[in-house]
Amino acid sequence: MTDQLKSADIDVIQRILPHRYPFLLVDKVVDIDGAKSARGIKNVTFNEPHFQGHFPGAPIMPGVTIVEAMAQTAAIMVGVDQDMLDQNFLVYFMGIDKCKFRRKVIPGDVLELVIETKRGGSKIWKFDGRATVDGELAAEAEFTAMIDLSEGN
Repeated sequence: MTDQLKSADIDVIQRILPHRYPFLLVDKVVDIDGAKSARGIKNVTFNEPHFQGHFPGAPIMPGVTIVEAMAQTAAIMVGVDQDMLDQNFLVYFMGIDKCKFRRKVIPGDVLELVIETKRGGSKIWKFDGRATVDGELAAEAEFTAMIDLSEGN
C-alpha cells in the first residue's frame, strides 16, 4: 500500500481515477484496510447537474449514481492498495447484482459508501457495497469490475 495510506483525499483520488466533474462522485475515502475494505464519503449538494432533471422540485440522487459512487470507492481502495497512483488505469463494470434501493438520497445528505472485497487480486474483482445516510441503509449492491492497466497508457 502506498506509504501505508489509510485514507485518500481529493488529490489522491484524482491521481487514481480518471473521472472529473460532473462524474467524480467521491469526496474522500477513509478507513482503507488494504484491498479488504474502505469507506467512501460523498457530500450530496444541490449544485450537482443531475438534480436539474431528477426531479425538478423534488431532487433525488439517481440510484445509478449511488452505485457508481460505490464502484469509484472500490477503485480508489484498490488503487491505493496496489500503489496505482498516476497509472492511468480504467475500471469497467462487468456486473451488478442484488442491487436494492432503500431510501432517498437528497441534497444535504452525507452518503457513506462501505465497500468490502469478496474476490480480487487480478484483473477481475468482486465487491459488496452499502450506501448509508446517518446510519440508515440507502442502497446496496454486489458488483464485479475489471481493472485494465493497458487502456490508460
